[in-house]
This record gives sequence, structure tokens and C-alpha cells, in this order.
Amino acid sequence: MSANGGTRAIVAALAANVGIAVTKFVAFLLTGSSSMLAEAIHSVADSGNQGLLLLGGRRAKREATAQHPFGYGRERYIYAFIVSIVLFSLGGLFALYEAYHKWSHPMPITSFRVVPVAVLVIAIIMEGFSFRTAIKEANVTRGSQSWVRYVRRAKAPELPVVLLEDFGALVGLAFALFGVGMTLATGNGRWDALGTAMIGVLLVAIAIILAIETKSLLLGEGAEPKDLAAIEQAVVGGPEVERIIHMKTLYLGPEELMVAAKIAVSPCETAEDLARDINAVEARIRGAVPIARVIYLEPDIYRAASGRAGAGTASEAAVRSEAGPDEAAERPGS
Repeated sequence: MSANGGTRAIVAALAANVGIAVTKFVAFLLTGSSSMLAEAIHSVADSGNQGLLLLGGRRAKREATAQHPFGYGRERYIYAFIVSIVLFSLGGLFALYEAYHKWSHPMPITSFRVVPVAVLVIAIIMEGFSFRTAIKEANVTRGSQSWVRYVRRAKAPELPVVLLEDFGALVGLAFALFGVGMTLATGNGRWDALGTAMIGVLLVAIAIILAIETKSLLLGEGAEPKDLAAIEQAVVGGPEVERIIHMKTLYLGPEELMVAAKIAVSPCETAEDLARDINAVEARIRGAVPIARVIYLEPDIYRAASGRAGAGTASEAAVRSEAGPDEAAERPGS
């Protein structure tokens, strides 16, 4: 996902939510509807979340330092995780509390009866525009993936967060419209409380999904299978490398992948020849997977042991031709 695409989706969502929050608060003050208050707080939380995503994207662009030699790319994951906490606490838990309060003390909507319905319809239109923008930007990189897989596997957190927030906002508005409509039709304020509770449960569920997915990114995820296969092919695709002994990949940020591998090379006459071969392999890796920006290749000389030899992929093993003090440390799984 391009950073510009994610930024456009965030800005569109932020503009929509600020306007929606103001209209919802006005509707709540005029009608006293708990669904309107829950939705207003929901929009405030979403606006704050989009601000956090923009801040995270800005801070992630800082240059690497001696203390943080791999840069600050993962700061985008941290802010996305904070978003899930804000959505859970400020959005979901507040809505559930408000639902409990209004269920215990139900109040019908007696004044400005048309206001909440009009505000909710306008909010649905504005949220629909924001959701459409997020979908359009996500489709650029989603390819043939299902939406569920895209949200689960995307390395850049901004678009999945905005997609889930906008989807939750649209469903929440439908719940609010249901609660307000039934309250207006029956005069029973508990319908309003029920709509508020439904909003709370929805927001808590979305917050938990976001927290789980962002936690995985914070812990560190490796390259996708297609990128891993492309890297392996690039490494062994020339005469310099006989096989990959073992390899690990790690996302340092949404658009930066680290590749570390021990490779079996043929004996070289000079260190200059070896350095030239390593540089050629690195160039092939970057050509195959451009986001592989940090590459560490450790050359070694190996021969396959009878009955224990690997076939040369990153998940297979080889045995060193000459035992040394570090032999045990070099064995797979050590």
C-alpha cells in the first residue's frame, strides 16, 4: 500500500468524522437520545484515531539513529495499536455504560423528533463517502485477496484500520437508526438503549480485531510466501550461490523488509571476488523484492551430509564441511 493512498483515506475519514461528530452532539442536546450520544462519542473516537494514524505516519519517517539503527517504521504499528485501545475504551465501553444507564432510566424522545433521524441519514451519507474512498485506495493493493485476508495480511496498518472503522461506523449508524426509530414509534426509551448497546458491542469487537492484528505486526512478521519465494529464487538464481542454508526475513516497517541469510558459496580466490558475488546477489534480491532494503548475507562453504542433506531452500539444512568451535551454533534449530 502506498503511503499516499493511506493518507488520502485517513484525511477523508477525519473530515467526515469531525463533521458527523458535531451534528450528532447537536442532535443529542436537542433530543437526549443515548444512541445519538454513543454515536457522537464514537465519531470523536474515530476522529482522534485518524489523528493518531497521521501522527504515526509522520513520526515513522524520521531518520535512523544510533539508538534506533533500523529507523522508526514500526511506529506506525504502535499508533495503530493505540487506536484499538482508544476505540475499545472511549468508543465501546462508553457506549455500553450509556446503554446500561438508559436501560435503567429509559427516556422517550419527545422534542425535535425528526432531528436524530435526519442527522443519522446525513451521517450515513458522509460515512459512505469515507468508506468508498478507503475501499478505492485499498483496491490498489488488495488484488484478488478477500477483504478478510486483506485486513489480516496487510503490512501497512492505516487502510485496514480505516476500513474497519468506517465499516463499524456505518453499521453503528444503522443500529442507532434502529434504536431511535423504534423509540419514536413506540415511545419506549429502552429501544434507544438497545441501539446504544448494539453499538457498544460492535465497537468492542472491532477494537479486539484491530488489537490482535496489530499485535502480530508489533511482534514482527516475516515476508509473505510469494515474496519469500522470489527472494529465494533471486539468491540461487545466479552462479554465485549453491544453496541457501537458512534465511530469516522481518518487516522493519510497512515498506521495509530485512533479509538475513547464510548462503553456501563456491570457494573464491580473493576476498574481492567474494564481495563482488555478494553484491550481485543483493542486487538480484532488491530487483525481485524492492522493499528488501536491509540485507545481510553470510557466506559459508558447505557440503551435504549423507542422509541429512537439504535441497537448498531456506527451511532446509546443510552440514558444514569442516567442523569448528561454532559448529553447534550453526546447526538449524540451535
